[in-house]
Amino acid sequence: MDNKIFVGGGGDGYSVAQGLSLKYANRHGLIAGATGTGKTVTLQILAEGFSQAGVPVFLADVKGDLSGLALPGSQEHKLHQAFQDRATKIGFGSFSYAACPVTFWDLFGEQGHPVRTTVTEMGPLLLSRLMELSEAQEGILNIAFRVADEEGMPLLDLKDLQALLVWIGENRAQLSLRYGNVSTASIGAIQRRLLVLENQGGTNLFGEPALDLSDLMRTDANGQGMVNILASDKLMGSPRLYATFLLWLLSELFEELPEVGDPEKPKLVFFFDEAHLLFEDAPKVLVDKVEQVARLIRSKGVGVYFISQNPADIPEDILGQLGNRVQHALRAFTARDRKNLRLAAETYRENPTFDTEAAIREVGVGEAVTSMLQKKGVPGVVERTLIRPPGSQLGPITKAERQSVITASPMDAKYGTRVDRKSAFEILQARANTAAGAAEQAESDEALDQQSPAEREYASARRYSGSRVGRSSSRVSRKKDTFATAMSEAVIKELKGTTGRRIVRGILGGLFRNR
Repeated sequence: MDNKIFVGGGGDGYSVAQGLSLKYANRHGLIAGATGTGKTVTLQILAEGFSQAGVPVFLADVKGDLSGLALPGSQEHKLHQAFQDRATKIGFGSFSYAACPVTFWDLFGEQGHPVRTTVTEMGPLLLSRLMELSEAQEGILNIAFRVADEEGMPLLDLKDLQALLVWIGENRAQLSLRYGNVSTASIGAIQRRLLVLENQGGTNLFGEPALDLSDLMRTDANGQGMVNILASDKLMGSPRLYATFLLWLLSELFEELPEVGDPEKPKLVFFFDEAHLLFEDAPKVLVDKVEQVARLIRSKGVGVYFISQNPADIPEDILGQLGNRVQHALRAFTARDRKNLRLAAETYRENPTFDTEAAIREVGVGEAVTSMLQKKGVPGVVERTLIRPPGSQLGPITKAERQSVITASPMDAKYGTRVDRKSAFEILQARANTAAGAAEQAESDEALDQQSPAEREYASARRYSGSRVGRSSSRVSRKKDTFATAMSEAVIKELKGTTGRRIVRGILGGLFRNR
């Protein structure tokens, strides 16, 4: 199909040659359906299609199945004959097995190249969302970012932010006069949240070298788009970290990429799996931010595709912007399920040949009802579609195969080693050391000022005597301790004390007064 990604077709009662137009692929999309209905395979064949068209892809691999994109399918696979039959039935004559160029990423640096950003780049809004801060605590975090900017202290990793919060607590009286109340209770609460984030693996996310977005938009030597796969099986144990990172990545793309209008094909396609995690318990300001990004990022040449079990998981204002849709089966066991099914059917342009609501309920595994944008961005009539088989391996690859792909990637040398340059933590530590040294010197000077001239002369004589003994001790054999020596040391020790200083001051002071 010219300038289209072949999605599927069918035989009796099914559409013919249903495809996703590359020209309208940046107008976002939705892949929805109950567990086990084929959403992952649909995501896989769309990623293949974009890559073959020279469009880079970024996707999250929640179950580990999508790593198979790195290897071609095999005729030895148990579903090989079923794939061949499906390809013939839907008129997919060019079906063949082929791999995609893949780069593996992992926030934990275990199943892919480390993905990092800095605390500054994440910003106070997303950090507050990540740590579930209250309004007052978010205000303290905003003060911290303002102080870091004004004092020229880069916030790169978590220890930078932790050190800055300690400094703010120590100087809260002065800061409160300028920025409003800074309470130690709020600072303590933020520090505890940072500790929780650290225990969840947040330490790995923050630091340098930070991710360069251009590394996500590469093509290989054959002009195929790179498929960037984020290992998310372990990351799903911290769902808020997962959602916040992907939202940050989306926001960074929106901020950094230039306007391109309506290109012939996207510059990057972003798949957001388990999309409901982005909106669960999210404050309105964050949902508004997502809506703004989704509405405007298409002009930057980026297409965003949400994957979720139910379209009802996506806020209505955002759902209305998702023009390309693949709807797998929805189960309707409860009254709420039936209501969601009816609402999902109502979002499609009706097809007079079948009942959309019934079709969504009845389609089997590997089947879907689809609606793709047509000329001038008009939504197409909903169609029943048999999804085409994937050309890459169905299911995960082995650890050895994954490691081979990671080692061969040029990203390994760029991101493999963490860099810890001078930032807020080191700056504040240097200030503390300087202040401690100055305080110690001031205390020493004050003690010296309080001494009488006789005490200074006595101390000088002691230092001189000690230095002479120290220099000559190598030539004089050490004598055994005697009772007289022990008594002398006891007297000297007593003279070093407060009482001793008073005695010396009294005796020597009297002598000098007489003199």
